[in-house]
Amino acid sequence: MSAAQEGTFTALRTQLQDAAAAFADGPGALEGILLGIVDDVDRAVREPLEIFPVCHHSPASALAMARRLREKQPKVVYLELCEDMAPLLTELRNCRLPVAVQAFATEVDGFPAEWSPLSVVAPVTEASAEYQAIAYALDTPGVELVLVDRSSDHVYQWDARAAESAEPSGPDTPAEEEAALHGDAVGVEIGDLRPRFAELEEHLLRHGRVRHWSEWWHQYVELPLGDSDHDTYRQVMLLIGSLFRRLAPGDPRRVRVDEDRERHMWTRMREHLAASGTDPADCLYVCGAFHAASRVAEFGVDGADTFEIAPRTATKWQHGLIPSSHAAIEAQFGLAAGSVSIAATVWAKNVRRTRVEPFRLAGQAGAKKKAGKAKSGPAAAGPPVPGSDRLSGFLQRPPVLDRLDEAELLGWSVEIVRAARRNGYLASTADAIAVFETSILLAGMRDRAKPTPYDFQDAAVTCIEKDTVPGRRDVRRLVEIMMGGDRVGQVGYDALPPLARDVHDRLAPLGLKLQQRGVQRALLDITSRPELEKCSDLLWMLRYLMPHGAARPIMGERRLGERPIQESWDLALGTHQRALIELGYEGVSIEQVLEQRLRRTAYGPQATTAVVLEAVEDATLHLRGRRLADELGTRALEVLAGERSVDGAPEVLRRVRRLLAYYRTSEPVLPPWIESFVKTGYAHYCTLLPTAFTDEDATVRQVAAMLGFLFSMEGLALSLGCDRTQLELAVAQSHPEEPAKTALLWAARTQVGGLSRAELRARCDALLGNPMVVPAYPRYLSGFLHALEPVPALADFVVEAVSNAFARLPDPVLLPWLPTLIGTLRAGGAELAPLLIREAGRIFPARLEALDAWVPPWRVQPDQGAVPSARRGSGGRGVPLLSAHPAACDAMARLLGCDGGWQTAEPGPRGAALVHAHPGTATALGALLART
Repeated sequence: MSAAQEGTFTALRTQLQDAAAAFADGPGALEGILLGIVDDVDRAVREPLEIFPVCHHSPASALAMARRLREKQPKVVYLELCEDMAPLLTELRNCRLPVAVQAFATEVDGFPAEWSPLSVVAPVTEASAEYQAIAYALDTPGVELVLVDRSSDHVYQWDARAAESAEPSGPDTPAEEEAALHGDAVGVEIGDLRPRFAELEEHLLRHGRVRHWSEWWHQYVELPLGDSDHDTYRQVMLLIGSLFRRLAPGDPRRVRVDEDRERHMWTRMREHLAASGTDPADCLYVCGAFHAASRVAEFGVDGADTFEIAPRTATKWQHGLIPSSHAAIEAQFGLAAGSVSIAATVWAKNVRRTRVEPFRLAGQAGAKKKAGKAKSGPAAAGPPVPGSDRLSGFLQRPPVLDRLDEAELLGWSVEIVRAARRNGYLASTADAIAVFETSILLAGMRDRAKPTPYDFQDAAVTCIEKDTVPGRRDVRRLVEIMMGGDRVGQVGYDALPPLARDVHDRLAPLGLKLQQRGVQRALLDITSRPELEKCSDLLWMLRYLMPHGAARPIMGERRLGERPIQESWDLALGTHQRALIELGYEGVSIEQVLEQRLRRTAYGPQATTAVVLEAVEDATLHLRGRRLADELGTRALEVLAGERSVDGAPEVLRRVRRLLAYYRTSEPVLPPWIESFVKTGYAHYCTLLPTAFTDEDATVRQVAAMLGFLFSMEGLALSLGCDRTQLELAVAQSHPEEPAKTALLWAARTQVGGLSRAELRARCDALLGNPMVVPAYPRYLSGFLHALEPVPALADFVVEAVSNAFARLPDPVLLPWLPTLIGTLRAGGAELAPLLIREAGRIFPARLEALDAWVPPWRVQPDQGAVPSARRGSGGRGVPLLSAHPAACDAMARLLGCDGGWQTAEPGPRGAALVHAHPGTATALGALLART
């Protein structure tokens, strides 16, 4: 280092050395830190490749960047941003800022599967230095933009997942939906300037008389640097970066990542300089101030080439732009609520005040003209001349007294009162005056020449909010909206992935502005406009794939075998644009993404039979074709064969019944997979039935669903080759101990023929007659109620069982027992109660006066002589074909070993006795048929 170079910061070094000796009672660690900071600044300033330190979303950095770009006009701009995001930057001109550049991967290869999906975002706002650099490089001919930071793949290679997903240590984030626009993505930003030493940040906040870091930065960095020259700005930002770097605690993981990023960036820049032959003097390196004051050996164009960049994994990354917002940026990076909005307001005010022409991409939404081209002029040649020491003067300069802008503060006070009244506050002109005076008072108490937006916010909360919030927004949120609001970006149509553009094109017949934020109502009269049926199909797929609220049906439903007639939808695709864009990373069409999702669900490690059957139903509903449904149905058969529990039996029964009803009405023959499913399910549930009856973990509802499958599918199963003996043996081998399951078993035995109605009635009477069993009778009734699922014919018997209990039990027993009965029936069979109520309405009299003379049907003695016995009527009454041709019956009798003979028919009416006893109905029907 030459003598001239050593003298640039000699005075500052001497001053800091004396201060360190005075405060630390002699040279030591403090002297090393203070002098090391000056060395870091000196090293960065003298680097041949100009380093431009910035802070993320800092208006002062953006203003200094615009000035420097117009003055220097570099030919190459090196930017601290993930190198694989470069192709997306040209699409920024088709968006309305703020937006975020995103790298997304759903299928990981080289990372743990539980990390999926991987997402990395880099938000871009208009009031940021990186946007000024991007706009200058993309719209200025002959200028090259090179991204030099680690790739998105290396972000996950280097960083521990637990550390990246930790909650930010900043203030509380707003609970608005815009705060979740980035999801759980890993954020990449330029200029992470925040003390990593908690005691230092606490000290700065306490002595600066501010509440959070964003307010401290605004007061002590943004405002002083707003009007500073380039050299002062660079040296101050380098000083801050070096200070925070040297005072950072020794977190090995974070320090290693920071240093690897710096080695990566300098290695990439040297590679580019060597390949292109560009003079370092014609380049500008834009990076965070924390990384600008680096001490790694690879620092500088003449640094050591010892860092080897590891290859990327086999993970396939998708890149795109997603909408962002001020609230999303604040939530992701731990900034104070409203700080980014205030920064945008300060940026606009600085541009008007300084008359600096900022760069803006041609065609950017809201641009009045093609701005951003640098004025023609020769670029600076040769190595940069080291500037003079500006730090000494800046650190010794007293705060600049900025006079109070009374007009601005009055405007704020009046506007916040107007906004408060619109949101339900009882604010008046007196409150506006109080806010004005309190803002000045707070600024004076905090040693400020004029109130900042944060002082005004505190004053407004104090004077207006009082003790309650009448609306959904408090005063602090109203101030944030007034100061610029939470601006939400939008990705333009041309920058959307093919899937998102296809969705907009296919929904064009609806005539809605789908990119507009908010909820829009879509009315589909498919009967008069059949072309809208395709829009309906797409909307149902979007409802399945996108978050709740993106596409919400108001009128209309999707069922198997039904065609839509009229539908009404609430659409908010503009609000959920990020989710739609991320669908584009998974495929080129909605149908492809839906098929992938269904297949992934069905073949997942946690997939059950019910889950796979649901996927089959969804595939049939939305994709219409049989190919995927048959494939997933075969998968359901495989999963069912491997299950050893009955947890999903109710859902399996419900979905199989629905699919069977659909195929029987819409297909000429049943698909092979569902025939195999019924056969396998019949044998499967017969095998598990005895165990389920005794298993404490198996609920009554699950066992009833198993029986429902066996009984309702019995006809089809037997026609496909199953043996009913297997079911009879399973029922015979079941020996439950729980009362509800015991009643369910009695109902099953009644269905298979092992128990008659009379025997079942006798067992219930015995339960009511046993005082020891009466308290458990509601649980028996719960079992009978669940038995209506497999044996719906028992509905009248369940009504009889409940009625007998109310008729026979005395009030001292019935009244304490009644709440248990109601609770048991409500908890155990609420969905079956309508069937029971309907059957009771059929049995009981409809009028109150008829109740006294009413006799329950189960107490009526049947007329034994009205119906002849089967033996007496088997000689041909009602079956003339059998009497005329008895050979088949004789052969069967010999086969079975029966040696009885035929009997002669007794005289009397032939056929049904009821028809002969009451011939009026048959006579009327005959007369009607004769006329027709």
